[in-house]
Amino acid sequence: MVVQFLKNNKKHNAYIILSIIISFFSSCKTANIPVAEGKNQEEKRNYRDDMRSFVVNLSGYAKAKNPNFGVIPQNGIELVTLSDNANGKPSESYLNAIDAHGQESLFYGYSSDNKKTPSDANQYLIDYLKISQQHGKAIFVTDYCSSKEKINQSYINNSNLGFTSYQATERDLTIVPTVYQNKNNNNIVSLDDAQNFLFFLNYENYSSKNNVVEDVANSYYDLVLIDLFYNDGTQFSNLDIAKMKTKPNGEKRLVYCYMSIGEAEDYRFYWNEEWNPKNLDWLDKENKNWPGNYKVKYWNKDWQTIIFGLPESYLDKIIVTGYDGVYLDIIDAFEYFENK
Repeated sequence: MVVQFLKNNKKHNAYIILSIIISFFSSCKTANIPVAEGKNQEEKRNYRDDMRSFVVNLSGYAKAKNPNFGVIPQNGIELVTLSDNANGKPSESYLNAIDAHGQESLFYGYSSDNKKTPSDANQYLIDYLKISQQHGKAIFVTDYCSSKEKINQSYINNSNLGFTSYQATERDLTIVPTVYQNKNNNNIVSLDDAQNFLFFLNYENYSSKNNVVEDVANSYYDLVLIDLFYNDGTQFSNLDIAKMKTKPNGEKRLVYCYMSIGEAEDYRFYWNEEWNPKNLDWLDKENKNWPGNYKVKYWNKDWQTIIFGLPESYLDKIIVTGYDGVYLDIIDAFEYFENK
């Protein structure tokens, strides 16, 4: 009987159904109930734009506090254009916000240490890096190679492109090499002055923080990329940074601080032991290649506030400690979410 009634009243039935749907969505809106929009919003995100905005805002914040403070993103070089290829329109806002580019494994270490980077991957990266270079940005390349022949070839290849390079003989970055590819006694005022650099993040071979400071101070690197903390969690002081900024001959160098903004690290000062991906909206899966590192939804305001904006934020600690700039890692986190 009901079936027969519906068959005989198609227009009336359609009107009733439509009214019910409209009423349902209106009541949800009034009650501030999200109507299956969260997933759709995530699907519509432009993860590259999110990272660009993050870096631009971070840079603007830092430079408002110190106009001479530098910002160098590492990897994620695709962000220099607004499309998915190197021929796209350059992202002027992003390029204007940064002071240089860091790139890992351009010639060695792409798939494994001491192994030559495939030619297609090498050319892909170079095409993007040239865009940044053409916009006046210095390029700092870290190649992972240990044989003398490959170290020399890495230096030559990068020099031919006008890139400044560091040949890391091990991935953990635990040493301060005393053999320089391009030793420079001169005073370093800007990133363009740098003829070499040191990437030095792991101090497990050092018995004290002072020994770390002394080794850096006694070197002739023009730019040093170090961590904010010694291995025991104690922070390098303003005096430590001032010492590391001075070469043995009295000339100055630049000291930048490493900071990951695309992953959360469970050994950092900001970490809460109760955090896990199940109880935090912005915390994602653990990086299987680096235990203790977790992917983050870097566009989330809670995560961004951990990075900058408050006296206890990561970047704010770096600025007040006297570093010349910041070296941003996991810029390429957008790839994880694009492929998820």
